[in-house]
Amino acid sequence: MTSTWLAGFTVCMSLIVSIGAQNLYILRQAVNGQHIRACVAWCVFADALLIGIGVAGMAQVLGDSPTLAYYLTLGGAIFLLAYGLMALWRMATAPDASLGANGDGGAAEKTTAAARRSLWSVLGALVVITLFNPHVYLDTVVLVGSIGARQDGMLKWVFVLGAACASLTWFVTLAHAGKRMQKLFANPLSWRILDGLTGVMMLTLAWWVYGGLDQIAP
Repeated sequence: MTSTWLAGFTVCMSLIVSIGAQNLYILRQAVNGQHIRACVAWCVFADALLIGIGVAGMAQVLGDSPTLAYYLTLGGAIFLLAYGLMALWRMATAPDASLGANGDGGAAEKTTAAARRSLWSVLGALVVITLFNPHVYLDTVVLVGSIGARQDGMLKWVFVLGAACASLTWFVTLAHAGKRMQKLFANPLSWRILDGLTGVMMLTLAWWVYGGLDQIAP
């Protein structure tokens, strides 16, 4: 049982420790100090749910349908492209995207208050980033789910539990790292740099995912 839990933990951790749209969103929210606990809870829940669906049999369905896998991959490339372009647009058009912690009194507090978003607004955006990114389904449902589905009986769900623990460990670590960088991101230039790096990385990932379409073409 312990080896099954460890397998789930290791496989999931190896996939989620990467630069992706969801991870960057969590990092941004941690730096902003906005609803980070709710964001972490959603990410862990979503990972466990999708991996559980894969373990329950959806991975086999997708594995038997090259056409569906192809269009999921294509959709993932388009999603990454759009997210990258949005990040570059923010870099070019949001000069005041700071934390408002620059010591200028009331003006800074007003800027921060205006920049704060409601819980449902933040979670809504995160849900879209999580569930409307087709490439996420290839990672969680197909890759991790297919490995978990090979376990015997109830060990399948021990595998899912291990994967959920990996997700919790990673996102808590990411949130903690974001909080430690709040002083750095008090400077608006830091936000521009982050958005620029995000845009470049997302466009690179989009090209990489698109380049893999030839290998799964129906």
